[in-house]
Amino acid sequence: MRLLHTSDWHLGRAFHRVNLLGAQAEFIGHLVTTVREREVDAVVVSGDVYDRAVPPLAAVELFDTALHRLADLGVPTVMISGNHDSARRLGVGAGLIDRAGIHLRTEPSAAGTPVVLTDAHADVAFYGLPYLEPALVKDEFAVDKAGHEAVLGAAMDRVRADLATRARGTRSVVLAHAFVTGGQASDSERDITVGGVAAVPAGVFDGVDYVALGHLHGCQTITERVRYSGSPLAYSFSETDHRKSMWLIDLDAAGSVTAERLDCPVPRPLARIRGTLDDLLADPGLSRHEESWVEATLTDPVRPADPMARLGERFPHTLSLVFAPERAPDDPRVSYARRLADRSDQQIAQDFVAHVRGAGPDEHETAVLREAFDAVRADDAVREVAR
Repeated sequence: MRLLHTSDWHLGRAFHRVNLLGAQAEFIGHLVTTVREREVDAVVVSGDVYDRAVPPLAAVELFDTALHRLADLGVPTVMISGNHDSARRLGVGAGLIDRAGIHLRTEPSAAGTPVVLTDAHADVAFYGLPYLEPALVKDEFAVDKAGHEAVLGAAMDRVRADLATRARGTRSVVLAHAFVTGGQASDSERDITVGGVAAVPAGVFDGVDYVALGHLHGCQTITERVRYSGSPLAYSFSETDHRKSMWLIDLDAAGSVTAERLDCPVPRPLARIRGTLDDLLADPGLSRHEESWVEATLTDPVRPADPMARLGERFPHTLSLVFAPERAPDDPRVSYARRLADRSDQQIAQDFVAHVRGAGPDEHETAVLREAFDAVRADDAVREVAR
């Protein structure tokens, strides 16, 4: 069976205020063409279909168009909700849409109930594990500790229990939206840390033939059977070096995996450039970036006049301007933003305690801070579901 694995469409998202809906529509067209030309048997979409719980109307219309075009091909599609989606909204009408071959899996309780497709060899069972917010699903999965590994492990126990009841030779595919250990994150993914832990080990998925992951925006291979497709478009300058693509997966009769990486259309390349303003405007080596979306970091010791306008004369698609004068790390003028770079909310809070008290939090206080951040994030998730 030939599968096309994609995820993290984030329909409705902009890139530094640039509307990406046209580029997202181009990707949908590319997806449909690929399904037809490469004789794909099933499409899997591993979450974050939308960029937010209540997407703009234009994004909903594009999703509707995508569903119709996929249904018209007669090729089954299995989709799950991600942490950016409202599972309840995305799942509206799932029972009816099922009849068109579009299988939306947004309910955690259905983790052990697969979509079963058949090829010339035998059945393939597709298990959809939507994003599992630990605080919201711990009771459903009867776990003592509300953590990602615990709830995903319990969901996979249901998958393995169902698979054990199926005919010999049944192959299995799991769709999941999670941060798996070994994956490389970017700046454009929403933090899903719970209890100080965001990642789950790949071993939690043992026992199935292929795991189609979503959440991380870079295409990557965790193991030969566990892969991220990544997002089809770049959504932050941290993705400048990403090669945006999908996985074409062939499952043979024994469940062995053969993978081919297929490139996605690039609306405009990204570039990060750094130096003094005069150097950036004069450097002939930067000519290749003149039609790119540009993030420029200026290292001038004093902020130059009209930097955006001057950069725009050479790089008309400059979208982000960062000031980072070259100074010693202990220079008091080093910006607050630079001091906070790459630090989590938890770490920033702990640094604040150390700053005002003269000593950092002890083990108990660190746990209290962690519980507070987890509670706020869980409350945000509840509010988003209720909207």
